[in-house]
Amino acid sequence: MSWWGAQVDIEQVRADYDAQIRRNTSADEPGAVIEDLGIVVRWLAPPGHGLSCITWSGLDAGNADAAIAAQREFFAARGEGVEWKLYDYDQPADLAARLAAAGFAAEEEELMLVAETAAVQAAVLLPEGIRLEPVTDEAGVHALMSVHRHDPGSDQQAWMTKALLGDLRDPRHLTEMVVAMAGDEPVSSARIQFVPGTDFAGLWGGSTVPAWRGKGIFRALVAYRAGLAAARGYKYLQVDASQMSRPILRRLGFTPVASTTPYIFDPAGPAAAN
Repeated sequence: MSWWGAQVDIEQVRADYDAQIRRNTSADEPGAVIEDLGIVVRWLAPPGHGLSCITWSGLDAGNADAAIAAQREFFAARGEGVEWKLYDYDQPADLAARLAAAGFAAEEEELMLVAETAAVQAAVLLPEGIRLEPVTDEAGVHALMSVHRHDPGSDQQAWMTKALLGDLRDPRHLTEMVVAMAGDEPVSSARIQFVPGTDFAGLWGGSTVPAWRGKGIFRALVAYRAGLAAARGYKYLQVDASQMSRPILRRLGFTPVASTTPYIFDPAGPAAAN
């Protein structure tokens, strides 16, 4: 094993992730509903809590178009949007084109990276003048959100803030949040989500204000969260990485496992009329 960590078994990770996460999605918000239709698993969001999601599909060339049409019709009848999260190993091979033809609009592609928790550098090395503060109260959530990428005052910002406040009140502590502070100024933040009964802990929301990028804070936040995952016995760390974070994560021992693309169907959008 190199200093950068061991490479994961990609096919094994995909199989574990599909079985434990995508096919075993939990209704982790009050009012959310999981429906396993055999060839499609969908997570129905509570009213007013963002998009519902198709988390997994097991399709082939013979049934893909009918399954896509059924989901489109289901959500159109509800007057709600849905995200179909496509992984590049999903079948059939032209599933992306079929979704697009049915009026699902592709958003920005992300790269799913995975590392074995034990292989990630665990030392938290911070630049001078920076300290890490775990989020334990509402003020901490607002500090975390102040460096988040969502536009201040946006609906997405408000929804995320409400969701994180709910996570903070959850006695299971399945989401841990941390803020990097320079004096009284929040300069970076991140969170980790622990999925009960699985091997996976998800790294989410890593964001640093521009003036503090390139100083090692992001790496320190990865190491900090790896320590939390190791303490709870999680085998894998998983992250959907942006273009900016990919090179850093690769150097820290993360392996690309799949590219992921959200495909959005909006029944009120122009594509719904086609």
